[in-house]
Amino acid sequence: MKLGLILLAAFAAHAQLAGVVDIHAHSGPDSVPRSIDALSLAKLAKDRGMRGLVLKNHYESTASLAYLLRKVVPDLEIFGGIDLNRSVGGVNPAAVERMAMLAGGFGRVVWMPTFDAENQVKFSKENRPFVSVVRGGKLLPETVEVIALAAKHHLTLETGHSSPAEGLMIVRAAKKAGVEHIVVTHAMLAPVQMTIAQMREATALGAYLEFVYNGVAGKGKEFEMADYAKAIRAVGAKYCILSSDMGQVGNPLHPDGLEAFFAGLAKEGISQADIELMSRTNPARALGLP
Repeated sequence: MKLGLILLAAFAAHAQLAGVVDIHAHSGPDSVPRSIDALSLAKLAKDRGMRGLVLKNHYESTASLAYLLRKVVPDLEIFGGIDLNRSVGGVNPAAVERMAMLAGGFGRVVWMPTFDAENQVKFSKENRPFVSVVRGGKLLPETVEVIALAAKHHLTLETGHSSPAEGLMIVRAAKKAGVEHIVVTHAMLAPVQMTIAQMREATALGAYLEFVYNGVAGKGKEFEMADYAKAIRAVGAKYCILSSDMGQVGNPLHPDGLEAFFAGLAKEGISQADIELMSRTNPARALGLP
């Protein structure tokens, strides 16, 4: 009887992952330690019933990796992307276009600079080179060109670790350029730290807001689950995406983190329907999936 209850509970928990798409999944191989490699993660995600993953690496494109993993784990929708840090030449339109042209079309996401972003480097009070997206209150020409390429190739454009002002400038320009899918990367977390008013402004322009489990648990914790729930209610679940941002050594693996994330939000009164909307429907739409 006890074993049956345990198995039933495990089934119910895993059922929450059916159809889930995690748009923020770190894994190996990487130039920093990771808790799991991409192949093992893909197999685990498939076994747990997930629909898809976006593999993220701060320092190199993951489009080729997504192409190869789809051959090994064919029933999982795996995508890659490019993060415009210094290792790929910063805000480099040529790198973005080559990723978009890669066979298979699985290079789907462009992140504006993250750990090398000017906003991140200044927030961290580091004395090192950084990548700018704005200068003198205007988007740099290369930023505008990358936005145009996202529109041309139907890519998902994310704001990275840009400041709220920079992020809103990117979102406005992307909307004007015809970019179909825009996401504010972990909108509440440092060094982004958007206010509710700024998040509402971004959603009014058509952007999704990303909320990551890494922000409420593990080594990256900055908020309580109640803070997330309050923000989600304030801006509306129809504009929000739940993702893991897992992969750090010592943190839960991605499916475990997502299950805990959903359970934590449910305890704060977020409905199952809204959790499914934010973890299944919205991330799929943000990737241009049916």
